[in-house]
This record gives sequence, C-alpha cells and structure tokens, in this order.
Amino acid sequence: MRILHTGDWHVGKGIGGISRTDEHQAVLQEIATAAEEQAVDLILVAGDLFDTASPSPEAERIVYRALLDLGRLAPVVVVPGNHDNERRLDAVAPLFESAGVRIRAFVNNAAPLEITTSSGEQARIATIPWLSQRHIVKADQLMGLQAAEHGGIYRDRLYRIVEALTAGFDQSAVNLVLAHLTIVGALHGGGERTAQTIFDYTIDAGAFPDDAHYVALGHLHRAQRMPGLCPVHYCGSPLQLDFSDDGSEAKQVLVIEASESTPATVTEVPLSSGRRLRTLEGTLEWLESLRDNTGGDLLRVIVKEKIRVGLADEVRALFPHAVKVLVRPELQGETAARPQRSHNAPHELFGQYLSERDVDDPELVRLFGSLYEECA
Repeated sequence: MRILHTGDWHVGKGIGGISRTDEHQAVLQEIATAAEEQAVDLILVAGDLFDTASPSPEAERIVYRALLDLGRLAPVVVVPGNHDNERRLDAVAPLFESAGVRIRAFVNNAAPLEITTSSGEQARIATIPWLSQRHIVKADQLMGLQAAEHGGIYRDRLYRIVEALTAGFDQSAVNLVLAHLTIVGALHGGGERTAQTIFDYTIDAGAFPDDAHYVALGHLHRAQRMPGLCPVHYCGSPLQLDFSDDGSEAKQVLVIEASESTPATVTEVPLSSGRRLRTLEGTLEWLESLRDNTGGDLLRVIVKEKIRVGLADEVRALFPHAVKVLVRPELQGETAARPQRSHNAPHELFGQYLSERDVDDPELVRLFGSLYEECA
C-alpha cells in the first residue's frame, strides 16, 4: 500500500497584505500530480487546511477543489487542525464522502476508520483531530488547577484517546494514525501559533504503539521524523508560511509504502511551487547591490540607516516584492538621561523624540508642524 501524507496547507493565508492564492492553487495541484505519479492508494491530510476558522469563499473553493481532485485518485482521509472550524468541516463531510473524501472532524468513537483500497488492501486509521483544552479537560478542572498542572491532564487524556483508538489495530491491515498535535521535542517550522504548540498541548512520541505502521502528523510546519516505537513523521507545510521559516528545509509531501507484514518505508517528494520568503538586512548601499538578485522572492527588508521620510519607499523601489520594510538604526554611544519635558511645546517634544532616536530629518519636522497646525 502506498500512502501520501500532506497537511498544514493554510489556504487563505497571505503575507504583508499580499494574497498567496496563486501559490496555494499551484502547490495543491503539484500535490495532486505527485499523488498520481506515485500511484498512491490512500491520501492522508493532517489538518490546517485553512488558515482561519472563518475562511473566505475563495479559500473554500481552493480547498474543496483540491480535496475533490485528490479523491479522484485515491481515498482521502482528513482531520481538522487548530486553524480549522471542525463543525464547518463536519457539515460538509457527507457531501465529500460520496467523492471518496472522509472528513473525521471529531473524536466520537473508539473504532478506527477502515478503508479498502482499489487493490483490496485493508487500512485501519486512528483519526485524532486537534483537541483544545476546553474539549479535553472538564471546566471544573481547568478552574480548580494551577496552570502548570493543566498540561499533565491534557497529556494523560490524550494518551488514553490514542490508546483507545489504536486498540483495534491488528496484523490483518496496515495500521495508521492521522493526527494534528504537538510531539515533545519537535521543532517549529515558522508561522505556528505558539500558544497551541507548547507545554499544555504536547505528548510524547512513545504514546503511539509499536503495531502502528506509520503515524502521520500535522501542526508543526517543519518536516521531521520523531523518535518513537514506530515511524512518526510531520510532513511540514507545502509553502513557507512566515519569515520565521528561513527556507533551509525543503518543502515536500511524504509517500509511505507498507504492507500488513512489512515495515513502512518513507520517501520525500519535493514541492517547488511556493515562492521563497527571504530576509535581507544591511545598509541601503549594501541592499542596492542585491536589487537584481532576488528574482520573484517575497522579501522582508531590514534597513540599517537613520530614520528619515521616504526611506521605506526607496527600499520598495529597489525591491518591488518587499512585503515588510523595517528600519533599525545602529545605536550610537550611551543612551542619554531623559530630559524633563513637562513644560515643552509640542514641536520641542517632537524634536527631542527624534534626537533621542538619532533622527535628523528637517522634512519630518516640517510635516509634523503642518499636521499639528491642522489639528490645533
């Protein structure tokens, strides 16, 4: 049985006010092409299809089209992530099931999902969507315990859920886990919601049993294997989602091959449709030397210059694909003690503010004066 593992699409997420719709459409088509070329028998989507629980109609169109395209190639199983609206996905689940796409929005019973592939092979899939604290811990326990104790309760309950869902695994099928969660010791890839990836929301990779052929994870955006009793993998996001993702790790989907009697082998299939996110940092003179070397990359530019009117516009003229421009002047000398200001006029206060930040720009002072006169 050949299985494709993907997830963390985050369709609808832009960057710096720029839409990435074209990139998402392209990379999802690339994933469908990979599934077809690899002749996979089963496709697992490990959550965070959308970037927000209230996606736009355009984002829904892209995701639903992608699921239908994948469903024509092989059975698809989906769990929601912490960015998704599980009730919204559950509402459309009956429609998608007729197209070969099974959406398991909730943990509602202890039986793994059973799927027979077109070649007659059996797969048993324990599905674990994102579970928040309010869903897994009773309200009275949340109210009655210290914050440091919540994580243990969450972890213990998640252990029991994994144990119950995998109790139906046996040697007559390929046993799989599809989950959206955080493993202790896993590395972030950039763009994750930190509050939902640390401490309270972690579980050890050893929670998954040794009779699982493969554990397909979503939630963290860096592709990585976790140490466990069986193969435990994050597939990673198919695009760089944030500038905190430095682009050092290739984007990919994973193709797993396993049978009832053989262990899983994992193959990385690279993806190339997403635009690169890069950070450039230096003086304006140094940045000018790079103006013809950035291609179509989306840029965060950090300028080490004194602040002045029009500096950000100069940078954007050099780099039309700059989505963020930050000015970080080099600090000179010791920080002076703050003078008394209680009796200063507004233009004097503004002048002191600029002086403390090593800004010497008469045009900025003139603009302040004009605006102050209009508002006075």
